[in-house]
Amino acid sequence: MAEEPLPPDIAKLSFEEALAELEKIVRALEEGRGKLEDSIRAYERGALLKKHCEQKLREAQAKVEKIVIGPDGKPATEPFARN
Repeated sequence: MAEEPLPPDIAKLSFEEALAELEKIVRALEEGRGKLEDSIRAYERGALLKKHCEQKLREAQAKVEKIVIGPDGKPATEPFARN
C-alpha cells in the first residue's frame, strides 16, 4: 500500500517550522484544555507533522558526507555510513 502524500500546507514547511508547530500541538494536548474533537484533529495533524519531520531528517542524513583521507593522502568525501 502506497503512502498518502502529505497535505500541501505541511509539505511546504521547513523542518524547523514543522517541529515548532508539532511542539505547540504537544503542549496544547498536554494541557488538555481543548474540546475532544479539536484534540483529535490536533493529534492527527501532529502525526502528519511528525512524519514530515522524519522525512526531512532522512533527506538530510542522505546528504551528509564525511571527510576521509583518500589512498593518495588527499582529503575526500564519502557518504555517511550509520553504524
